[in-house]
Amino acid sequence: MIQFILKGIFRDRSRSLFPILTVLFGVAITVLGYSYFSGVMTSWIQTSAKFESGHMKIMSRAYAENADQMPNDLAFIGVNNLMADLNRDFSGLIFAPRIRFGGLFDVPDEQGETKAQGPVAGLAVDLLSEGSPEKEMLNLANAVVRGRLPEKQGEVLISDDFALRLDIQPGQTATLIGSTMYGNMATANFTVVGMLRFGISALDRGTMVADLADIQAALDMEDAAGEILVFFDDFVYQEDEAERIAETFNTKYSDEEDEFSPVMNTFRSQGGMADYMTLVNSMMGVMIFSFIAVMSIVLWNAGLMGSLRRYGEIGVRLALGEDKGHLYRSLITESLMIGAIGSILGTALGLAFSYYLQVKGINLGNMMQSASMVINDVVRAKVTPVSYVIGFVPGLVATFLGTSISGLGIYKRQTSQLMKELEV
Repeated sequence: MIQFILKGIFRDRSRSLFPILTVLFGVAITVLGYSYFSGVMTSWIQTSAKFESGHMKIMSRAYAENADQMPNDLAFIGVNNLMADLNRDFSGLIFAPRIRFGGLFDVPDEQGETKAQGPVAGLAVDLLSEGSPEKEMLNLANAVVRGRLPEKQGEVLISDDFALRLDIQPGQTATLIGSTMYGNMATANFTVVGMLRFGISALDRGTMVADLADIQAALDMEDAAGEILVFFDDFVYQEDEAERIAETFNTKYSDEEDEFSPVMNTFRSQGGMADYMTLVNSMMGVMIFSFIAVMSIVLWNAGLMGSLRRYGEIGVRLALGEDKGHLYRSLITESLMIGAIGSILGTALGLAFSYYLQVKGINLGNMMQSASMVINDVVRAKVTPVSYVIGFVPGLVATFLGTSISGLGIYKRQTSQLMKELEV
């Protein structure tokens, strides 16, 4: 029977071409949309984790409650001892202490007078220690567009857009004016040795990257850090494992009665990350449901038109004694075959476009000039194992629903009227 139906599909294009094309394009768009959203989600998680949140983050309880304000007066003190304990208890993880700070970046002229100044968002990481993973995580070697990476104390990097705005060149000295951990005014001179371009609008507007030890000395934060970012060693976020590790850490190290005790938060539990992830997943669900609904309606109409064209064929089959249930099931089987053929072709087409976007990407830099979210300007799709099968959901369900509804007309045909209909 299946062989008979396949011959009918390939030999009679009038009843199969339009449904196959409908499924093909619907499935292709579904696969492309899923891969695109997967790429956006993956890029956002990876970029946000490396620059902002880690897969997990350790802060003092008081700092965590006001983390968006970078309250270094609430930073955790005793980082060296905590790091030693962490490396002992969680040996499979990577720990990166950091300080986020803000201030005024002052550029002097030849006479030492202020030539230009502007607000800067600073990030202090371990740049100079041997074996530090920070340069690789932040991709600093590739991000430097002018100058070089810091090689000794007192050298810093700033974003290239910020440098152009202040008219500062590699090798010049500038002054950071900020506030110490204890609320006093702090000033420190640094040599700008390189300019960065991350390709992330939120960072390229005005960022300074300095060595952790330099900022600890400048802001009176010896043995202190605002946060310790925690990463899995393969840099792939594993939500269930992160939840387990956070629970283990908080049970051992965190004290709810002490606002300066350390607390570990997972990526999902920080700064509304859960809302963003839920939003993207909801958009995926809405997109797939919409395509199923739209294609079902289209294929329902196609089935009705096909039934009109095949009115005589169905009548002959009924007149020859074919059971209505058998005929109805054969039409559904035929539609599922059409859905499978369209889904295979549509998946291939969708994957082709998805792979192209995965390699080339889409540059949204002009649209993200004022963005505050840490995400790459070049957004790429990501082909996952799910991308190979997700198109079959709308492809098969829509054809099944469309034919199931349109095929109900078979049961309305009266056997007593068949000969009269065929004579006409």
